Amino acid sequence: MSDYIKKEIIFADGFSAKSPAFGAPDTIVANASCRVSMAIETLKQHESNDFVNLTLMRSKKDKDKLYWIIDQWKPTQGDAAKVGLADTKKALEPEIDDDIPF
Repeated sequence: MSDYIKKEIIFADGFSAKSPAFGAPDTIVANASCRVSMAIETLKQHESNDFVNLTLMRSKKDKDKLYWIIDQWKPTQGDAAKVGLADTKKALEPEIDDDIPF
């Protein structure tokens, strides 16, 4: 399992995806469908702060097969602190004028 998906895979029941039909415009990435009753249960079960993040995956065995999983990634305190620290450092850096003649 890759570093991106570290936890057990949770399939997004009620959601499906298919590759675009032959001849479809390049702007169509995938066709998605949902079985409303199953999708609602999945969304309710995995909701966090009124959101459920999904990741569209491609099967390793059949490259034409697409499926949805629940995206379980959550930022850690360390991740947020690193971003905040980098933003603070950047904001505090003095602007240097490279056109100074000396």
